[in-house]
Amino acid sequence: MADSRRTDDNKGAEEVVLLLNIGSPDSPEVKDVARYLNSFLTDRRIITLPFLLRQLLVRGIITPFRKKSSARKYRTVWDEASRSFPLLSHTKAMARALAHTGREVHVAMRYGKPAVADVLKELPRDRSLVVLPLFPHYAMSSYETAVEHCKAEIRRLCPDLSFRIVQPFYAHEAYIRTLADSIRPYLTKPFDKLVLSYHGIPYDHLDKTTRQALDLRHPEGCCTEEDPTASVCYRHQTYRTTALIREALGLNEEQVEQVFQSRVGHTEWLRPYLIERLSTWPQEGTKRILIACPSFVCDCLETLEEVADHGQSIFKKAGGTDFTYIPCLNSEACWIDALRTILKE
Repeated sequence: MADSRRTDDNKGAEEVVLLLNIGSPDSPEVKDVARYLNSFLTDRRIITLPFLLRQLLVRGIITPFRKKSSARKYRTVWDEASRSFPLLSHTKAMARALAHTGREVHVAMRYGKPAVADVLKELPRDRSLVVLPLFPHYAMSSYETAVEHCKAEIRRLCPDLSFRIVQPFYAHEAYIRTLADSIRPYLTKPFDKLVLSYHGIPYDHLDKTTRQALDLRHPEGCCTEEDPTASVCYRHQTYRTTALIREALGLNEEQVEQVFQSRVGHTEWLRPYLIERLSTWPQEGTKRILIACPSFVCDCLETLEEVADHGQSIFKKAGGTDFTYIPCLNSEACWIDALRTILKE
């Protein structure tokens, strides 16, 4: 679980903000994508195999097999003018917008650049730090790994630094309101279903997370009802976000469907899979969909290439007629206002 530490010397000092995101390769070149895949996939919270087996699998099989196809996908979202990927560009834009409110704001990535260690070395030591992980929901493969890595680097490089870490904001009123407001204009045209697509995780991560964080088994009821494990249950938190968005928009359960995307490998992940539903919706008479991705606060490879581009192609080939992708919150003014509210709490 995330923690915080404050010292008397820093009480009342203005906090420096660190926006923490997942990261991107340095470029769409194969060598850079391979380096990123190695860094990402050898994380024990991503692939939970023993160290040696994980290293052999990733460096010997997965990365050599996937690096070229992944590089081709990354190239589709690469902006040559800025020499950057959208995830990094949007995160930096968030930081600039927050800085306009008078705060000192920095950006760091769990994998890739700017590295957490490099950013920490530049921070003032006489100010307290608030770390805002840009992951609305708690998952060991996103929020947890980013937070634990950041805490480890703080202990290593600046052990006396006063800091706090913002908890997952999946049900925060400001986040839900901003998401609903971003979706609402799209509801004015005819549609059959609003699809909320969340990043998937391996099914066994649910139990592994609760065992590690709370020393408890993951009960099935946690996902639909409040339970002690709900604080670290990714599926429960996504269900809660969906319910709150549906309520805020005044839609019924038949009008909204939740799915999970970005599955890799052959193990069981959280269902239903977006990739499968894109083909079956038209067969069921759902031919006009609106799709938003609430687990991503800024557009990236998974939203632009996987959903807006490839997903639309699958849907229309299956007989769908109208596919509307709703952009992430990115650096919209309403989202910056929401972030300011979240940071205060």
